[in-house]
Amino acid sequence: MSENLKNQSQKGFDHIGVSACAIVHDGLGKILMMKRGTKARDEHGRWDICGGGIDFGETVHDTLKRELKEELCTTALNIEFLTAYEALREYHGQKTHWIALLHAVRVDPENVKLGEPHKFDEIGWFNSDNLPSPLHSQFQKAKDVAIAAGILV
Repeated sequence: MSENLKNQSQKGFDHIGVSACAIVHDGLGKILMMKRGTKARDEHGRWDICGGGIDFGETVHDTLKRELKEELCTTALNIEFLTAYEALREYHGQKTHWIALLHAVRVDPENVKLGEPHKFDEIGWFNSDNLPSPLHSQFQKAKDVAIAAGILV
């Protein structure tokens, strides 16, 4: 495939995208969520979990570590695979298709700060009784798994 064609292909639109996602938690029942800003790929103004597309040649764990560092300026104390799910959505009338590899990632809340203010408006720690609104369209899938695993209480 020519370099030109590679650069035109978009994950999630032209082919199935694969993302490494993290329910970032404190180990005490709270999870960290991020409010997507106007420069985020989609779902602006909605609260979401950490994660991003896996780059060619990059491992899932390396993707998680990169996203944690970029988005939250922190490192993982523990990473645990939870589940995989499909994210079928529409964006500006075009269908998108992603496979999300969901992980629980425990961090030290004292070492977390917003690392990409151009993509996210704010971050916050929440439990199941005080989740922010509006939520990302795929968050319910992560929430159900996090509650079942005892990560979100």
